This record gives sequence, C-alpha cells and structure tokens, in this order.
Amino acid sequence: MASGTAQPGSELLDFARFRDSSSPRLTYGYGPRSLRELREREFGRLAGTVYLDHAGATLFPQSQLTSFTNDLLKNVYGNPHSQNINSRLTHDTVEQVRYRVLAHFHTSPDDYCVIFTSGCTAALKLVAEAFPWVPGGPKSSGSWFCYLTDSHTSVVGMREVTKAMNITSIPVRPEDMQSAETRGAASCDPDSQPLHLFCYPAQSNFSGTRYPLSWIEGIKSGRMCPVNAPGKWFVLLDAASYVSTSPLDLSVYQADFVSVSFYKIFGFPTGLGALLVNNRMAPLLRKTYFGGGTAAAYLAGEDFYVPRQSVSERFEDGTISFLDVIALKHGFDTLECLTGGMENIKQHTFTLAQYTYSALSSLRYPNGAPVVRIYSDSEFSSPEVQGPIINFNVLDDRGNVIGYSQVDKMASLYNIQVRTGCFCNTGACQRHLGISNERVKKHLQAGHVCGDNIDLIDGQPTGSVRISFGYMSTLEDAQTFLRFIIATRLHWPDGQLLPQTLAGEAPAPLAECKSLSTLAVVDGHSLSPQEDTLADSGVWDNLSTTMNAVGLCPPVCEVNRSQQTPSEKAEGVLNGDRGPHIVTNICLYPVKSCAAFEVTRWPVGNQGLLYDRSWMVVNHNGICLSQKQEPRLCLIQPFIDLQQRIMVLKAKGMEPIEVPLEGNGERAQICQSKVCADRVNTYDCGEKISRWLSKFFGRECHLIKQSSNFQRKAKKKHGKDQSPGSTPTLSLVNEAQYLLLNRSSVLELQQQLNFSDENGKEKLFPMSDLISRFRANIITNGTRAFEEEKWDEISIGSLRFQVSGPCHRCQMICIDQQTGQRNQEVFQKLSESRKRKVNFGVYLMHTSLDLSSPRFLSVGSQVLPVLKENGECHH
Repeated sequence: MASGTAQPGSELLDFARFRDSSSPRLTYGYGPRSLRELREREFGRLAGTVYLDHAGATLFPQSQLTSFTNDLLKNVYGNPHSQNINSRLTHDTVEQVRYRVLAHFHTSPDDYCVIFTSGCTAALKLVAEAFPWVPGGPKSSGSWFCYLTDSHTSVVGMREVTKAMNITSIPVRPEDMQSAETRGAASCDPDSQPLHLFCYPAQSNFSGTRYPLSWIEGIKSGRMCPVNAPGKWFVLLDAASYVSTSPLDLSVYQADFVSVSFYKIFGFPTGLGALLVNNRMAPLLRKTYFGGGTAAAYLAGEDFYVPRQSVSERFEDGTISFLDVIALKHGFDTLECLTGGMENIKQHTFTLAQYTYSALSSLRYPNGAPVVRIYSDSEFSSPEVQGPIINFNVLDDRGNVIGYSQVDKMASLYNIQVRTGCFCNTGACQRHLGISNERVKKHLQAGHVCGDNIDLIDGQPTGSVRISFGYMSTLEDAQTFLRFIIATRLHWPDGQLLPQTLAGEAPAPLAECKSLSTLAVVDGHSLSPQEDTLADSGVWDNLSTTMNAVGLCPPVCEVNRSQQTPSEKAEGVLNGDRGPHIVTNICLYPVKSCAAFEVTRWPVGNQGLLYDRSWMVVNHNGICLSQKQEPRLCLIQPFIDLQQRIMVLKAKGMEPIEVPLEGNGERAQICQSKVCADRVNTYDCGEKISRWLSKFFGRECHLIKQSSNFQRKAKKKHGKDQSPGSTPTLSLVNEAQYLLLNRSSVLELQQQLNFSDENGKEKLFPMSDLISRFRANIITNGTRAFEEEKWDEISIGSLRFQVSGPCHRCQMICIDQQTGQRNQEVFQKLSESRKRKVNFGVYLMHTSLDLSSPRFLSVGSQVLPVLKENGECHH
C-alpha cells in the first residue's frame, strides 16, 4: 500500500463519542470480562487476521475444543442404538443435549421436540417432504407453499419437492408481507382446510434485516396471510442466521417449525443442525422412507412397518452424529461462560455493526460522492430490526461499482476476510442490486454461475461484499476494516512503499542477465535466435542450464526506448516502424509457486515448457500450497540439469537437495490432488524432500509430481481451433500451457509505481521486480502496452500458439519474488489503471505441435502476432 495524506472526510469515527451520543448507550464487550484477554486466550490463531465472515461460519474458542476433547478421552461413547453400558451413556447424553437445546430457545419438551439433522438445509428439506400437503384438484386449489423472496437457496429449493407433489409455490416479497401486516384484516380462516406453509427467515443472511417475529402469530391466527387463500397456515422459521448472535424465545414466538445450524452459533461442530417441531404439529407429519432406528417393527418379506412413537426417533434415520451432538453441550457451556448469554452477544455485535455502518456510510470522495453503497432495509436503529451484517459495494468517485472480486483480493492483502457474491440468496441480491430475472439468465449465458468471481457484466455488479460480526469480534476488527477502505479509496499516494515484512532474503543470482545483444549460449556454442528445432534428440541431454533463477533484466534495446504519445497508444494496429516483437526472457517454474528458473533456450513438451509446473508443494492434508498462503515458497530456487536428469532445490539456511526429474512413479505412493478444481493424479517424491520442505516451512509438507501417465485436459475455452480428440493437456498450471507478458505493458504500470528511497529521491519501481511478480513463461519486448490482448494467435519460429484469453490476476502479484514481502500498491495500481479489471498478460495454448523432432523456445526469437480484428499477420 502506498502511504499518503488522507483526503478530507476520511477520518475514522471516534468510537467513544459515538457510544456517548447513542441513546440508549450502546454496549460493548461482556462486562468485567476483558474482550482483549478473551481474544488472546481463546482465539490466538486470529493474531494478525481480521475475520469478518461470521454469518458464513463463526469461530470456535480453544476452551470449547479442549473441554470436548477431554470428554472424549475420559469417556467411552458407543452407538446409541445398542444396549450396552457405553451405548446407554451415549443415549442419555444425547437426550440431555436435546433438553439443553430446548432450554437455549426458552422452551421445553412439553412444547417442542428436537430432530437432529446434518444441517439447516436438511431440516428444511425434511419439512418439505413431511408436511401434510393436499394436492390441488377440481374442487380445491390444494395446499400452497409460500416463501419470502429474501430467503436462502435452501428455502427456495423446497419448491422442487412440493412441485413433485403438485403443490403450488408462491414467492412473497417483503413489501407484500409488510402491507399485509399493516392491513391487519383477517383474510384467512385458521380452522379450515387445506393446510398451507409459509417460510421466512428471522434474519436475512444477505443484509442482516430482521423480520418481525410477530408475523408468526399473525399468520397462524389468520390476521395476516402471505396470499389470500382459504385454509389454515403454518409457519416455518428459518432461524439459522438469526440465532447465531441473538436469543430466540419460542415460549413467545411459537413457530410450527424452526430450523437451526449449530456451527453458526458455536463454530464447532460443523455438519450438524436441528429441526424444532411444535408438538401440536408433530402428529400431522408424514414419513415415507424409514431407516435404522426409526422402526418399532417391520417385516422384510411383507409390507409391514410400524414407526416409533417418538418424533425424534421416527425422523432421525440411521445413527445420528452422536459425538457431534455431545460436542454441543460443551458449546453451550463455553458460550455462557465467555459471554454471559445470547442477549449480551446480541448487544455487543450490534454495537460493532452500527458503529461500522455509521462510519462507512459517512465516507465521501472530495467531489462528495459516497465511497460505498450499502444495501439495507434499516438505518441500523436497533438490534430488533437489524443484525450484525453489513452488505455493500465499493464505488469509485464517479459512482461506478468496483467489482466484489477485486475488493476481496485487496482485503486479503490486509489479512481481512470478507464474503462476496450473492450469499446463496438470489432473491435479496436481485432486489437490492436491481437485477431483473432476464439479466440473471443473461449472466448465466455469459458464463456467470453462483459462487464464481465474475463480479461485473456490462459494468453492472452481479453481487456484493458482506461483512459480519461475531461474539469475539472487537472494535479493532471494525476499525482495521474501515482503515482498509480509507487507505485504498481515500488516500493520495505519495509513492512510499510499505511492504509487510516476512522472514527470508533475496536469493543470490547465479548468472548475470543476458541482453539481446548477446547470443544465447548452449554448451559453449552460439545459437541463432531463430533456431528452434534440432534433429538430434541428444541435445536434450547436453543442454546447459546455468541461467539465473530470478534475473529478468531488461534488454539493451529497451534502455533508451522513447515513450509513446497518447495518440500512439490509441492506435489499434501494430506499427511496423517500431521494430519486431522479440522474446527477451524465458522462464519456467518447475515447482508450482516457487522461484522462476530462467533460461535462454528450452525444450517444449506437449504440456508446455518441459517440466514447467510439474511439481507442487502440499500440506499435511495434501492441499496445494501457493504463495497466497505461504509467501516463502518464492524463496525456494529450483534448478534443472537435463544432462544429469535432476532438479536441485536451494533455499537460504538449507543444504541443496536433489530430486530426480523422472521418479519411479509406479513404485511411489499415488495420491489424488486438485489444481483449480481439476482432479490430478500425482505421486509423492519421498520422505527426504518432505523433511527438507517441512524444516524450511516449520510445518509438515510434501513434494508431489504429476503422474506421467495422467492426462489433465484443458478447459474447452482454450485451444478453440482444436480438432476433436486433440484437446491440449496441462501440467499443474492454473489455466493454460503458457503465460506471455509484454514489457511495454509492464513499463506502463511501472511509471505509476514511483516511490522514494531513503534520501527522499523519487525512483521507479524496479522493472525486474515487476516482471518477476507476474510469473510469465514468455516475455517479449512489445511495441505498445496491452497490445497482446488484441492478438488472436502468435508464431514463434515454427511454433504456433492460440491466445486463449487474459490472465485474471490475484493477490500473488503483491509478493516480492526475491524477498517474500507483500506490497499492496501493485495490485491496487493495476486495478485502477485497468478500469477495475485486474488483467495482465495473456494465456497461450499450442494450436498444433509436432514432437517428432525436438522443439525449443529461444530468447531472441521473433514473435509474429495475428490480430483478432482482421486476422492480418504483422511482421
């Protein structure tokens, strides 16, 4: 991030004055309990991280896990369906937890029963399947299922179950329910048939709006109805988001069904929810399938089945997750001990939300334009109408939305964790962002699906950013987030770089960079820049590899290169007078996310440069590590010796270690892994290199290599001219076989990244530093910035490549590849200069590749591009 002077109106709202001015005075913390001490003792793992996705999943405290673990170590819990002593202990403990769940919601077994499910979604699905629906017929419209449009996907999905039963589903807008509440006239007969169901969330997981719990009695009594239809209405309350930070009193608000998810409250266990069923409704529920433990008696050879009398036993098919249920007891105990109860959590989290909302909504650009657009149905006036969720989009000073994906990436650079997208609530997203049904369908046709990072289509947002607070959130969390918004939107950069220091130093180069005036040398012989094929395959064994792993120095021909005028930049064609495009650098990255290995000439394989991204480092769970999680990966320098068929890894403080280029994959342990959602077959490179990596990173790590007999096919968007059966294959790269970078594009970015040295003298950001951050395979001298994005294909010697699209950049470009230090300025400036789309460099794929004789890429080779517009090749 560039430091700078804050613009007027960007000062942080004073929290003490804010609390004093509120009426009643807002509550922060938990009385005499120190919130700072609680964070340090229970959530030490959050040090340096601002976690603002509690609506997605809150975090468990250390003492809760310790207490549960001790319980498991001291007791033997058997299957509750057995009759032995240990199983009876399990059964009795589970029943005790049921009472605890009911007590938490201020009710008892006299009024409600608890059905444990795999989550809130499973609870909703159970209601859809078991509700006593009456199909429509000639004399009756039958049952209706109505749901608030501001509902989670899992609620809307219930209509697919009802559709199969010939039940009508009606979406109801929040404003329609508010109108019905205002009218107050009885339009429904609460004692007539058929039976209808209305489902709504106690709290919107999109905006945090808290809908009136009084609707429950109003609907059940017939005073207000979602739609005007004869019959008796029942209410299903989706309480998953609401009860995460607020008490729910079922003795007052007696919904017929209540669905909850426990990890939203405690953080652990995950995959456990419950459906609370009002005992008056329980006898009406229908059950079709019966599983283990749900039958009082049945016959295998005859259609005879009698369900158990207990509602819980009847609907909990199979053995429940009994250890997770037992864990709930420790969750309730710990939460009460740390906070004093849900009412305290409700007040504390609302205070943080109201403060952040007030500060955020007051931020203005110098021209008076707001910095954010907040999506809310309340003014955060009280916790009765608003939960601790703030949903917004960041704007530029002209009112244009900055894509949520970019905001997410920038926030990650500040170690701030937020949630983006539509949050599994398309109805609320459409309503607040003004997205029509037709536009949703067009977005799908354009390739946008739920959960991806396509944040803008035709300049319009497809989603937003959400922050949410939990019971352990602090004022420091809120203010760090606000400072992040101010720093990235309301500071004038003065050029000073402020990287976050990480352990490690720059690796020493092994050889000086070669300029274009020097011919590439292999085995002591000069090579013509145009030479890219050799008939003798033995050259692969004799290829010298003594090149720099991090150099990437600019060629001589660019040192005195004059800058382009604006009119030249605006031209849409290549200008032959500015000289040919030349390959200036070639880099491969043998180990994914580790340092570059730079060469002057290198063999080409059917997956790209030979051994490019053939290996990757994984953690103890087999998950690929990248520099986003472990920046020190860039401090590991790989070197490949084709003659000895080894790769050598070097790092400061470590002895060099050798890895065979072609390990014995048949004898090694084969393992499955994933790269960019693609399944890949790999094998472990052994304990020796695992110990080396584990020592360097201070945690268990392994090196794995893609199996030679595994073919990872490229996505269809790449290699669009490929004939059937010839889909390009990929190594462990993210998206394509090659990444090309244009030095002219880098130069334009460099001119925006000025900084001051220790003497206050303004300097340009080092060119070699910038190039290395983008981790390209092929670097060209170029003639104009970003002209490569207009290319359809290129030729380098006899090799032809299809340009398969731009590279969408992530936070990795903020990591100095020589030190592992972070610098947010690079991503921010690139985002600003590229009009909110952080694209840099283009992907290449082979259009056709004949490997009957060895093929090579060489520094100094000429690049011949073909433009997209007219297909003309410019030499």
